[in-house]
Amino acid sequence: MVVHPRPAALELSLLSLFAGWALTDELQRRLAEEGFDDLRMNDGVLFQHLIDGPLSISALAERMGVTQQAASKAVADLERRGLLRGEPDPADARTKLVRPTRQAVRAIKATRAHRRTLDAELAAEFGAERVADARALLAAILDRFGEQDAVRGRRVRPPR
Repeated sequence: MVVHPRPAALELSLLSLFAGWALTDELQRRLAEEGFDDLRMNDGVLFQHLIDGPLSISALAERMGVTQQAASKAVADLERRGLLRGEPDPADARTKLVRPTRQAVRAIKATRAHRRTLDAELAAEFGAERVADARALLAAILDRFGEQDAVRGRRVRPPR
């Protein structure tokens, strides 16, 4: 006999992960309806590092905690999809800096707007206090494991 777990009985780590995936799936569905159907969750992981300005691929790799080869591959994919563009570094012409294109900036703005809308929908459905309590608990968990600075510094990385 196969026993199927009830979501409420799952460990908090799994429940928060699965809830995050569900929210991300809904966000990506809404973005696709708006014409951003080629966006992936991992694009945002990379974009967060370029919000404050362009970076070299080596600096991007360091911030993402990946090899230069992995960063180069991700950048090449985003360039092919029209979401990043490379330009020579004014301080060193041998170095290429990467920055989001206008399309990527539009996608980032759309993503933020849809996240705010999802938050408002959840507050309307489940109550603003419950949503605020959930947010506070998850933020406290980040703090417990020393991840608040990573969030503040836009240096969030998926687990290894």
